Amino acid sequence: MATKTVFYSFHYERDVNRVQLVRNINALEGQALLNAQDWEAVRRRGQQGIVDWIDEQMKYKRAVVVLIGQETASRPWVIYEIQKAWSEKKPLVGIHIHGLSSFGTADRKGASPFDKASGVSGIPVFDPTVTDWQGRIDTKQTYANLTRNLEGWVAQAKARW
Repeated sequence: MATKTVFYSFHYERDVNRVQLVRNINALEGQALLNAQDWEAVRRRGQQGIVDWIDEQMKYKRAVVVLIGQETASRPWVIYEIQKAWSEKKPLVGIHIHGLSSFGTADRKGASPFDKASGVSGIPVFDPTVTDWQGRIDTKQTYANLTRNLEGWVAQAKARW
C-alpha cells in the first residue's frame, strides 16, 4: 500500500526503464508513467504544453522525488520541476538510480541536479548502489537496497521554509 503520493522527476529517454523498477516497489504512489507516444504528444504541444502537464501532475503530490541517472542534471525539465517544487515548498529528495538494471546493464553515476537549480539547497540525496568486491555494480542487490530504504529516504525529503 502506498504511503505517500509523490511526483517523480527524471530523464525520460534514458531512465524510464529504471524508473519503472522504482515504481514497481509500490512503497509510494506516483504519477502514471507516460509511454513514448504519450510523452511525444505532450512534447508536440510545445513548451507551454509541457509546463501545463508538469504543473497538473505535480499539483496534488505531497513530495517530489528526483530519480538521478547519468544525465539527469543536464535536463532542463528536471531543473524546472525542482525549482517549481522548491518555490511551492514541496519536500524534495534525490535518489541515484544508475545502479538499477536497464536492459541488463547499470550506468555511470550522474551529478546532482540540485546543484543546477537556482536557490535550492540542502536537499538530501541517497545512493542505494551496491558493488561487489571487484567494484562492479550489483544491480539485484542495489534494487534490494532501494526496496528496503525508499520509503524512509522519501520521509527525509526537505522543503523550503
